[in-house]
Amino acid sequence: MEKIKRIVVMVSVSVAMVGCATAPDKLPTTYVSPLKYKDYDCDQIIMEMDYVSKRTTDLYQSLDKKADNDAVQMGVGLILFWPALFLLEGGDGPEAQEYSNLRGEFEALRTAAVQKKCGHENIPKSPEEIIREKAQQEKKRLDKKSDDDV
Repeated sequence: MEKIKRIVVMVSVSVAMVGCATAPDKLPTTYVSPLKYKDYDCDQIIMEMDYVSKRTTDLYQSLDKKADNDAVQMGVGLILFWPALFLLEGGDGPEAQEYSNLRGEFEALRTAAVQKKCGHENIPKSPEEIIREKAQQEKKRLDKKSDDDV
């Protein structure tokens, strides 16, 4: 009987793990050919890079929140009530695929900008740079808040 319980728990945990959302920084980047942008001029490339960068950053925040929520639900489920693990929303949805595609789009746009010699000073920040800056700002804000509380 004890062996059956262990098997049920192991299978439940395995099923739940498959159902968890992947953290966005662990998602693969989809390859997009820079040839897609061969007819774009530098202004069009830069405008598209700006849009893709902003959308990618928004998706990152949404996906990161989902992954964090799934991790919390997983922890609570494992500790308190393992059948609740079956209620995890589950997996990477269309947002995760869009995020991977947009990362590939940005890389293709960056390559196209270099090939067309668009000028480094005009190229917008990559989504990764924006995300890193936001994380640093949030850390500073939290550090300042904790210093003020003391």
